[in-house]
Amino acid sequence: MRMTRRTPTDFLATLLALALLLAWDASGLDLVLARPFATAEGFALQNHWLLAEALHKGARVAAWLPCLWLIAGIWWPHGLLGRIGQPQRVQWVVTTLLALIAIAALKQASLTSCPWDLAQFGGQAAWASHWAFQWGGGGGHCFPAGHASAGFAFVGGYFALRRQLPGQARAWLVGSLAAGLVLGVSQQLRGAHFMSHTLWTAWLCWTIAWLVDMAVRRLAPLPARVSAEMPVLPAVQAPAG
Repeated sequence: MRMTRRTPTDFLATLLALALLLAWDASGLDLVLARPFATAEGFALQNHWLLAEALHKGARVAAWLPCLWLIAGIWWPHGLLGRIGQPQRVQWVVTTLLALIAIAALKQASLTSCPWDLAQFGGQAAWASHWAFQWGGGGGHCFPAGHASAGFAFVGGYFALRRQLPGQARAWLVGSLAAGLVLGVSQQLRGAHFMSHTLWTAWLCWTIAWLVDMAVRRLAPLPARVSAEMPVLPAVQAPAG
């Protein structure tokens, strides 16, 4: 596979994030962070209107708006989408949809219980690591954090933008990560997820976006790759005669 200057950096960042995630899983900090918001009777904020209605139901519906914007932008680009090529717009859409589908599929197959299902927080299930692959008696389907993917799935915009619009790419990355984190934490406060569920969703969405970007650069014709790597220079006017 053709390596670019960015590929080692992306790989190292992805690998470092994975190592930190595995360390988090081994630390037991999930339960430490959950306990301040729960008692033996459950999570006091589980049905709070801001968390349950605005940041859960409302945000889930609102997440479709940028999806529709991206899809329509393949053929009718506006704003930021009008400043990148159609291949990058297609890449952005494909990356986002793949991330959403992957997180939903993993969540559907998961046997991991939500915090509010656990016996120490008013439920009936026994705690088990999400890597234990065993049913603990709860409802399951709680890993990774599906709701947080409504923000994290859009990190693919960073890769689609960065070669032509690096400043906007970084801003988009920060915004996508912040949105995913807010949605993930709001669910943690309700008892719907542990912090690790949110962090793994972020890592998976980033990794999918990175792999798609590598595949696109590998499959693109050489002239297109060279053109995409060249910075956009301002037009130079000839001096008046």
